[in-house]
Amino acid sequence: MTELPIPPPPSNQPEPGFVVLGRFQPFHKGHAAMIIAAENYRKENNPELKLIIAVGSSNRPQTLKNPWSDSERIEMILFWLDNEVNFEATIVSIPDIEDPPNWVSHAERYHGKQGVFFSSDTSSSELYEISNWPVISTSLIHRERFEGWRVRETARMLSTINDEDAIKMVLGESVPESIIDFLITNDQLKRLAFLGEGGEPVG
Repeated sequence: MTELPIPPPPSNQPEPGFVVLGRFQPFHKGHAAMIIAAENYRKENNPELKLIIAVGSSNRPQTLKNPWSDSERIEMILFWLDNEVNFEATIVSIPDIEDPPNWVSHAERYHGKQGVFFSSDTSSSELYEISNWPVISTSLIHRERFEGWRVRETARMLSTINDEDAIKMVLGESVPESIIDFLITNDQLKRLAFLGEGGEPVG
């Protein structure tokens, strides 16, 4: 499939911030725990920096691995921030470039130059460390439950079910309640049944 156009970075260079990066396909409890941990660390150690949530893969076409657009994922995160936690964050979207050595310099155009990078992803942390960013590494609790592909496969199995209580019970094991409400209210689960891909690889 053809990639979507790469959205341009802001015309003004963003100020350095406390950056958390993810694809958020969809936003799940592992992401929620990481962002809460990041905010707690930021308030304690870097209160001068604002929290920045960077949404990756903004130029990917719709597939089972990328069912939701960057604007939809931003809406999910904002809905969660408004309904489940009591803090603010700046959210930016960053397109993929398939060029790991130049990823950080590319991402800096969207989320700002050297601040602090907070992540549970080893490969991303290494890229930022190489680029001389201060990096705070955290472990993802119950990583096997919160892997994105597992959450998407569970959501796909539920995508043809009209019983909202059943959806909330099953998907609630891995997805925050506010996000499930968002997906149901905005009719964003049913699409998974029609993307035409059979089982997706880990990733």
